[in-house]
Amino acid sequence: MKFYKNLALCALTTIILCTSAYAKKTVATTPVTKYPDYSYEFVGNDKFEGFNRKMFNFNLKFNKYALKPIHTVWASIMPKYGMDRIQSAYTNIEYPKRLVSTLLQRDFKASGHETLRFITNTTIGLGGLYDPAYKLFKLEPYREDVAQGLAKCKIKQGPYLVLPFINSTSPRSVLGSLIECPLDPSMYIGSPVTAAIKAGLLINRTAYAQPVIKMVESNFADPYDIAKKLWGLERYIKENNYDRKEILELALKECKQILKEDKTGLAVNVGDEKNTSENLTVDDTIKGYAWFDKIEDNNLDLTNKHLVPDIILKDYKPQCPVTDAMRTALFTTEGLANKSIWSELSIWNKSFGKKIKTSTVSIDSNSEDYTFKYILQKEKNSPLVILFPSIGEGVTSHHSVVFAKMFYDRGYSVIIEGSHFHWEFLKSLPKGHIPGIPTQDIAYVRKITGKIIDKLESKYDCKFSDKSVIGTSFGAMATLFLADMESKENTLNISNYISINPPVELLYAVSVIDKNNDSWSKNPVDIKKRVALSASKIIQLTQQKNENEEDFKLDMLPFSEDEARLITCFVLRQKLSDLIFTIEDTKTSKKTDIYDTINNMGYQDYVEKYVIPKNQYTKEELSYITSLHSISSYLQNNDNYKIYHSIDDYLVNQNQLKDLRQYAGKNLILFDRGSHLGYLYRQEFKEQLIKDITKAKEQIALK
Repeated sequence: MKFYKNLALCALTTIILCTSAYAKKTVATTPVTKYPDYSYEFVGNDKFEGFNRKMFNFNLKFNKYALKPIHTVWASIMPKYGMDRIQSAYTNIEYPKRLVSTLLQRDFKASGHETLRFITNTTIGLGGLYDPAYKLFKLEPYREDVAQGLAKCKIKQGPYLVLPFINSTSPRSVLGSLIECPLDPSMYIGSPVTAAIKAGLLINRTAYAQPVIKMVESNFADPYDIAKKLWGLERYIKENNYDRKEILELALKECKQILKEDKTGLAVNVGDEKNTSENLTVDDTIKGYAWFDKIEDNNLDLTNKHLVPDIILKDYKPQCPVTDAMRTALFTTEGLANKSIWSELSIWNKSFGKKIKTSTVSIDSNSEDYTFKYILQKEKNSPLVILFPSIGEGVTSHHSVVFAKMFYDRGYSVIIEGSHFHWEFLKSLPKGHIPGIPTQDIAYVRKITGKIIDKLESKYDCKFSDKSVIGTSFGAMATLFLADMESKENTLNISNYISINPPVELLYAVSVIDKNNDSWSKNPVDIKKRVALSASKIIQLTQQKNENEEDFKLDMLPFSEDEARLITCFVLRQKLSDLIFTIEDTKTSKKTDIYDTINNMGYQDYVEKYVIPKNQYTKEELSYITSLHSISSYLQNNDNYKIYHSIDDYLVNQNQLKDLRQYAGKNLILFDRGSHLGYLYRQEFKEQLIKDITKAKEQIALK
């Protein structure tokens, strides 16, 4: 007990000091920025940023060299089923803190709900090892903590803090944790055996955080900033109970109702067999979205009768272009789900993702090595697929893993590269390079790809029999520029190029992205609430998908157009933020004001600040050299590529698609629905893609 008293005294002292400093400081006004500063919105002014960053880096090192090895050993001893049962029992024991939290919130319905769950799981569920409360009686678990109750009691959060071994917290959260200590029944039993059991419980519980830590540390240029944003967002969601299942259920119900009402002429009425996508004309498809009016493009020709889709997506229930584009997250393939009895941390886990290997090549001796991923067939001379992901995506891109599984199962080896608009790509290049000019960027991509192929063929003493490149979105544009380069000087011996939803004119696509991002300022009211509700739906859908990936199916997404814009804005701006952070060579260990700059920059601002001054192009020149018009000669005179696009992609307009049809002819395949990559999950697309890749392989074999 003396230990807990000392711990409480230390923590309370920290709280008093921090809250005193917080009370004395002048009330800060919300920073005026072009785009939302979500760090400030959710955690306020980062008063102790310098200290916090140092502690954050210390915690990352401690996790890497101390915690993670322990967690790996534990996960390799204890199968996932056992870990889940222990975690379930520990969660059941935490009932008192959830009860106190709901009582502090005066949420007596939730108090009764949690009490019923505790009684049911303690008795029928064998002390909480199982969850019959949910499986038999549909009593959803609530994830409550005392800090939520303190928030309802109007206790201020206080400044954001990173403490030793605690990556993100605040004075209110620390106080909540202290109150929870005497609510833990296990602390009243003291013996060596109990201590060992409690240590095991702690290791088991904290092991579940490793995937999140890995994601934050490896995917972002500034892990500290994203960790702060995610913690603030998570706390706001919890403290307003936006993580309750009712949020998602109501959203799905509302979206279905909107589809039934069909007010815009866009949606296909649910249950109306006469109004399917097959009965809609191309003009109906285009005008129904009314998106082109919103971006104020007066040069559109909406009467392009020859823009007839090649593939009709039956029963595709469109919502709005931005929401439909988000359906790309539904892209998966058979057998990708982790069915191993071991957790992802375990050395025994043999799921597909764990089979993918990581390696590096060097491009510049003064820069970091370039990281890539690959998976090879046992027959090393097999055909090869090289993957280029969407803008700002790294080598851990979900799409790349899905594509890798699709083609690995069909006898292909696979190389996964990152986007050339990604911060890790930039770090591997000579100092001073600014991404944005396709011919310059793809010259490096070409060099990297050649080095990767040479390294693998040398290491495994093989010669890949055939090579194909598949790119999505920004990576799709990279694919076509690479194809153009290779048509003039063949160095990689690539036989087939697949380009999925490439922007036709990059500056036009950038302007649409910025207008999409700018839309938040037209409705800035309750921005925190709107973002939190959107995030909560994503979290809940992700949890459902992870729990039952093989049977998880959706024919629509529970997001309004406003929510879809906010989510898309957050994702795309984070990618731009990472790149600018890297260009400016910002230190992650010191307090920085770089986000004052980043939060006032859109993609067009990036072009004007970095790309144009570096290259001395006029906007007209830049518009041409960053478009597919500049490689129209290749598109017209070659037959070793395929382009997949959709008529309603909001990053192109109809005149651009008309030009692309003239350039590519039969090499362009148009879908009637799906917006930007929002049809990848459809079987029609998968079948067409596999057909085109295997057909190209067969033609090469015949030659």
